Amino acid sequence: MPAADLHLHSTASDGSHPPADVVALAAEAGLVTIALTDHDTLGGLAEARQAAEAADVRVISGCEFSVAAPWGEMHLLGYFLPEEDEVLSRFLIGQREARGARMREIVRRLQASGAAVDLAAVLAESGGDAVGRPHAARALMSAGHVRNVNEAFHRYLGRGRPAFVPKVLPALEEVTALVARVAGVTSAAHLRDRATRPALQRLKEAGVDAVEVYHPVHDAALRARLETLVPEVGMLRSGGTDWHGEREADAEGRAHLGEITIPGAWVDALDALHQRRLREAA
Repeated sequence: MPAADLHLHSTASDGSHPPADVVALAAEAGLVTIALTDHDTLGGLAEARQAAEAADVRVISGCEFSVAAPWGEMHLLGYFLPEEDEVLSRFLIGQREARGARMREIVRRLQASGAAVDLAAVLAESGGDAVGRPHAARALMSAGHVRNVNEAFHRYLGRGRPAFVPKVLPALEEVTALVARVAGVTSAAHLRDRATRPALQRLKEAGVDAVEVYHPVHDAALRARLETLVPEVGMLRSGGTDWHGEREADAEGRAHLGEITIPGAWVDALDALHQRRLREAA
């Protein structure tokens, strides 16, 4: 069956490989369809699509949003997103500006905690507009304060740690409506044990179309349960590695590129919903 991975990151946000390299590595791993789902940006898609022509890989335009769910923060994947839509572009610019403000406060708290890194070093790690905590973790590593990304989050950046700063999150319904307006499709990412029938029904009512069944933090039992449960509640299935680069693939909750794939039929079902919305909008 054609192999697909619908959750990949590049240097357009917090991945460690440029978009063109992500495509080339995906082809080497035997993937025929990928979704580039960088945080709060579509900025890597033009480069990825250009590389895809030579690599014979289909690139679905995606984005990973952070939203307010009933239990707190949730990550929501958007697929088939147009790069030229003005409303979506303005929203993403606002989210990236909020990321920048959050990072300035994270750096201030790191410095107050004795882990001296400056904002310029963090921004240099990002290389793009969508700066996030993994970039701060890499700056901490470069400065010799920690040995790896996991230690950076455990000591400084994770929830409850000295430099943790919560995000200002848009409502889930706001983002699902934004994506549906442009004929996109949404998928709830890595829900873990929150993926109960009542929770999925609430997500569906809020406009979420699909659920990430396959993800490195989902064990075999959870994947098997979700494969059956998700269609029972009337939602589609998705999944992927949440790959940020090979240097982080062995960390907890990560996977190597090609290690987790989803059936082509799942991609076809997501695409069919996208095509239906395009027809309805015409």
